[in-house]
Amino acid sequence: MSRSVRTRPEGSGQALSEAYDTALLDLDGVVYAGGSAIAHAVESLATARAGGMHLAYVTNNALRTPDTVAAHLTELGIPTGAEDVITSAQAVARLISEQVPAGARVLVIGGEGLRVALRERGLEPVESADDDPAAVVQGYGGPELPWGRFAEASYAVARGVPWFASNTDLTIPSGRGIAPGNGAAVEVVRIATGAEPQVAGKPLPPMHRETILRTGAERPLVVGDRLDTDIEGAFNGEVDSLLVLTGVTDGAQLLAAPPQHRPTYVDRDLRGLLTGQPAVTAEGDGFRCGGWTVTAGAERLELEGEGDALDGLRALCAAAWTAAGEGSCGLDGEKALARLGL
Repeated sequence: MSRSVRTRPEGSGQALSEAYDTALLDLDGVVYAGGSAIAHAVESLATARAGGMHLAYVTNNALRTPDTVAAHLTELGIPTGAEDVITSAQAVARLISEQVPAGARVLVIGGEGLRVALRERGLEPVESADDDPAAVVQGYGGPELPWGRFAEASYAVARGVPWFASNTDLTIPSGRGIAPGNGAAVEVVRIATGAEPQVAGKPLPPMHRETILRTGAERPLVVGDRLDTDIEGAFNGEVDSLLVLTGVTDGAQLLAAPPQHRPTYVDRDLRGLLTGQPAVTAEGDGFRCGGWTVTAGAERLELEGEGDALDGLRALCAAAWTAAGEGSCGLDGEKALARLGL
């Protein structure tokens, strides 16, 4: 069955925390950046939780264990148990366990999060290609991961050992800016071996399956800052999504988003969980949201009106996505975005 193409952000008469039973929240760029809480995150999540919404934290970062992540969130003022944290390490460990014998050895290129997840599945982490591993798994190991670890992975993969990656995010946000992510490290081994790994993390189905198995969510809302992981993961899982503009995605990227990268809702930050979402309506040859109207010209998107800049962005999305259809919008939206300060 074909899926309809989203051509505008949706509205909601209810607060999103009431319309959905579980928020599946990305961490980096959504809840915190560089270890510090993002503005409005702590109080917004507390209010959503007090209203009955279940909060689960879903991260492609395989470095830290759920216990460590939960402790960090609790320190930030967001009470969290390890059972509320789902990592790509857990997703890839389950994927490996379904393809190798029980108790098999797995060569780990990454951090403690991978080792803990593998042991949870009854697998034995090892450190060398000479340890006769049944699989190789690669996950983010932090900025100090030695270069020799990539060589170790390459030796095993070149021998035909099955290769798995927790995720392939090329970048990761930090307190100092955007840093290389696990995907950049995966490219090193790919270049050395010519092989392709099986990948578990967002936006692919193994991560969504892991999340639903662990949370039991019936009406989940994916909340993220990345179009190519969080929003595409929601698309692949056929669930709704909220894009927050506190991480890596900017207005121009959002306007150019192909169908699988178009979120259900768009908001500045996690305060968007606590409110309804304004409707975007067709008006003449264009679209209206709040005090703004947008039409698609021959070369650019034309913005008129005044009011909340986010309403203007939502109307811009509707015009851009409608013009693009199943592709990516090539109309110039720079001037309109600049007027909105986005």
